[in-house]
Amino acid sequence: MTELEFGLNSFGEVATDAGRVMSDGETLRLLVEEAQLAESVGLDVFSIGEHYREGHMDSATPVVLAAAAQATSTIGLGSSVTVLSTQDPVRLYQEFATVDGLSAGRAQLILGRASAIESFPLFGYDIAEYEQIFEEKLDLFLRLMREDRVTWSGTYRSPLENVRLQPRMPEGGIPAWIGIGGSPDSVIRAAEHGLPLMMAIIGGRPERFAGHARLYLRALEQFGRPELPIGQHSLGLIADTDDEAKNVHWKHWEPVVTQMSKERGFYAPTLERYEEEVDTGALYVGSPETVAHKLAAAVRSNHLSRFDLKYDIIHLPKDVRERSIRLFGEKVAPRVRELLAEDPGEGAFADPGVARITKDGKAVHA
Repeated sequence: MTELEFGLNSFGEVATDAGRVMSDGETLRLLVEEAQLAESVGLDVFSIGEHYREGHMDSATPVVLAAAAQATSTIGLGSSVTVLSTQDPVRLYQEFATVDGLSAGRAQLILGRASAIESFPLFGYDIAEYEQIFEEKLDLFLRLMREDRVTWSGTYRSPLENVRLQPRMPEGGIPAWIGIGGSPDSVIRAAEHGLPLMMAIIGGRPERFAGHARLYLRALEQFGRPELPIGQHSLGLIADTDDEAKNVHWKHWEPVVTQMSKERGFYAPTLERYEEEVDTGALYVGSPETVAHKLAAAVRSNHLSRFDLKYDIIHLPKDVRERSIRLFGEKVAPRVRELLAEDPGEGAFADPGVARITKDGKAVHA
C-alpha cells in the first residue's frame, strides 16, 4: 500500500456568510481560498467536481483549478469527478495539460460516467448510449495521454490523424483515476486500463466496498499490472464536538437529500436514518477523534491509499467550512496516521463482495 493521502472534494456549492447567501463569484473565490487553506494545514489534494445544477459553481473545473494553481505551491489539484462522457477528450487533455503546466506538475483528475445526467441533454448526448460513450472517450483520452501522436476514429467525435496536442502533458500523462459508484464492471475497467480506483461511498457501511477493493487488486494482478492506489470519497463535516458537527450538518444535509429523494425516488431522510449513517455508515461527521477512528477503520477494511472528504454542502456557512478543513488537516489526518501505526489491522477485505473475474473480464459476485 502506498503512503496514505488526505484530500478535500468540493462540488462548488454556494456558501453563506453571516446568514447571507454568497454570490456565484464569491463562492468561486472562496474555493480558491479553501485550496490555499487546505495546503496550509497539510492536506495532499484539493479537488473540484463537475455539475450543471442550481447551487453548484463547478461547471468549469479546470478554470477554477488554474486559479488555485496560482494561489498555491504544493498541494495536488484535481477533479472529483470529470464527466468524461460529455467532454471532448481532446479539449479535456488541453485543459488539464494547461493546469498541469501552470501548477508545475500538480494536476490530476478522476474520470467518471456521472451519477447525475444534466450534462447529457445540455451537450446533446443520448443517455441511452451512456456506456458506449464513456468507453470510447476513455480510450481516446488515455491514448492522448500515453502516446506522442494519435491517429484515431470513433463514433462520437471527428477522427484524428497523426495529432500531437499542445501544451504537452509529461510523458505518460498526469495521474488519472477511475471513479466508481459500486459497479464491479467499473472496477474491472479501472484495472484493465491501469488506472487507480476512487470509490464514491456516500451511503451505507463503508466496509461493504472491501470486496470491490479486493476484486480490483486481483484484476490488476490478472492483467499483469502493479498494485495501484485505492481511494475513497465520502461526505462529512468536522467540528469541535460530535453534537456540534451533527446538528450543523443535519440542518444543511436534510434539505439537499430531501430534494434528491424526490428526483431519484429513494427514501426521504429522517433524523434516525441520518444518525445511523453517522454512527455506522458513510457520513464522516463528528469531532476530530470520532472521525479519525471511523476513517482509520475504513482505511484498514478498504485497503485505502487516499481518503477525500467532500466538505461542502449548499448554504453551509463559510466559517463552518473553514473550521472543518482546519480540523481535518491539523487534527484528523495526523490522528489517523497515529492509529494506523499503533494498529495496522488484520481484517482487511473481511467482506467477500465479488469473488472472481471471468475470462471475458466480467465480475462474478460471491
